[in-house]
Amino acid sequence: MLNLIDDTLGDFSGGSVDLAPRRFGRVAACDGGLIEVSGLGVPIGSVCSIVHGGGQRHFAEAIGFRNGNTIMMMLGDTVLLRPGAMVRPEGRPGMVPVGREFLGRAVDASGQPIDGGGPVLARREWPAGGWRTGALDRASVSQPFDTGIRSLNALTTLGVGQRVGIMAGSGVGKSVLMDMIVGGAEADAIVVGLIGERAREVSDFVSRHMNGPAGERTAIVAVPADHAANLRLRGAMLATSIAEEMRSQGKKVLLILDSLTRVAHAAREIGMLLGEPGAARGYPPSALSTITKLIERAGNSAETGGAITGIYTVLADGDDQNDPVVDTARSILDGHIVLSRDIAQRGRYPAVDVGASLSRVMNDIVPPAHVVAARKFRALNATYEENRDLVLMGAYRPGQDATLDKAIAMHAGMSAFLGQDIAEHVGLFEAVGQLEELMADDA
Repeated sequence: MLNLIDDTLGDFSGGSVDLAPRRFGRVAACDGGLIEVSGLGVPIGSVCSIVHGGGQRHFAEAIGFRNGNTIMMMLGDTVLLRPGAMVRPEGRPGMVPVGREFLGRAVDASGQPIDGGGPVLARREWPAGGWRTGALDRASVSQPFDTGIRSLNALTTLGVGQRVGIMAGSGVGKSVLMDMIVGGAEADAIVVGLIGERAREVSDFVSRHMNGPAGERTAIVAVPADHAANLRLRGAMLATSIAEEMRSQGKKVLLILDSLTRVAHAAREIGMLLGEPGAARGYPPSALSTITKLIERAGNSAETGGAITGIYTVLADGDDQNDPVVDTARSILDGHIVLSRDIAQRGRYPAVDVGASLSRVMNDIVPPAHVVAARKFRALNATYEENRDLVLMGAYRPGQDATLDKAIAMHAGMSAFLGQDIAEHVGLFEAVGQLEELMADDA
């Protein structure tokens, strides 16, 4: 308690007093969550407070300008908002709090705690959109990343600083796979952004991962689905900014964003309010560019030696792998893990579709023997899946295809290799050893 008081007093003593007159504007119009403010010119990204009767305050974010007025979007609902209400700017435009103080804490999009603990006394600030760096500052991926999941470590090996997407329809196991990665990953810090998820899932995730030693190196930014669109977008930016600041300190950070699709939905809602035309299936150009900007902020830093390994879940609406968000994410990511509903219905978890999943850096970070074994496994798995219906119907007679005969003989072992219990952890070297042992039987 005394340390908390000392830190708070230290913040006051180190701060400067602003004696300049405070600017303010007035609410001129309101259309849903979009309001127009007259008499107050603030930069886009600024957060302002709106005072109404009773001394209570709303908060809104500047998102554009129109006819001399500032266009703002409410960070909440518009209940009790009235015309002529006073609007005042708050804080520094476009800056968010960051720092190691967020480790072991769960906060909302504004950095305020939701875990019942005291305030997060973060002293550093970071641009919500990140610092723009040159392309050559992104160092190559050269070290493998241990996810603790056998099928990923062996067949879709990820690298430290890689950006990868987990793509699947609803209810196929994205959140469970994300849980397994958080529980088994090796990193200096883990930052998790739960954007647009159910409040129950947020509560369950916090209770599972914020207890014990692992919770001390984990920061959670949670913005449930019932929050305003700009809050969901700010939550994704805050999580990425926290990871970026830690990378600037030379740390190896695991950033998990669940889900990238909900971020795109939030950006689409904001874009439509501003009058942008829907281009790809209703998504305005700014919505798709938002997710590419978020993804590009992850990666290795050549300057500090730190790294952000980014894992982004992508919801394929209607199991459509050609959905605009899925297609845009797949084109910019360094790899993708596809979860199959058919495999999940067979009772095999995690339901990774080996043939459709890909790590673009795998061949550069693993030994040649590992690559050969993974290719053999993929070939046999693809052969069996292509002829699965014939085999199950009994229409195939052994001896017609030697490769298919091997695939049928090894199917049980391969299926067991791909399955894994939720609480089971399989390290990288152990997974590779089991793969090479399994494929040695094929020789």
